[in-house]
Amino acid sequence: MKELHAITDLLYGDGIHMSGSKVGQDEAVRIVRERHPCAEYCLVSNWRWLDLDVTQEQRDELVRTNRQPVVIYAHTVIYDSQRRYDVGDFVRTSYLHKFEEGFIFQTLNTIYILMGDGIRKRASLYTLGRIF
Repeated sequence: MKELHAITDLLYGDGIHMSGSKVGQDEAVRIVRERHPCAEYCLVSNWRWLDLDVTQEQRDELVRTNRQPVVIYAHTVIYDSQRRYDVGDFVRTSYLHKFEEGFIFQTLNTIYILMGDGIRKRASLYTLGRIF
């Protein structure tokens, strides 16, 4: 029961408010295309920025590979340029590579455009692993 509560809290519980894109979808895509003309992108809403609790060894490995212990869990995919996800699907990203403009969350493979406001929370790797 404790695991279920942790998962439910991670997905639906309160957290720290975070702002995403303040511009519309077309303008957000234009900004991303200007900065990263060849990158694949995915527009998402109803998102959660998850700061992951990792060991120092795990953190060192992430740093060595130009990543940070942060992922996005988005309840709603608006559009995916690679068509991996359908409109309305949920998505969990891989680790953060770069964060730009307050709404461009870049992994090593994809740019996630964070539309609207979201929530920031801490999460254990154990709980994160249970939501897929």
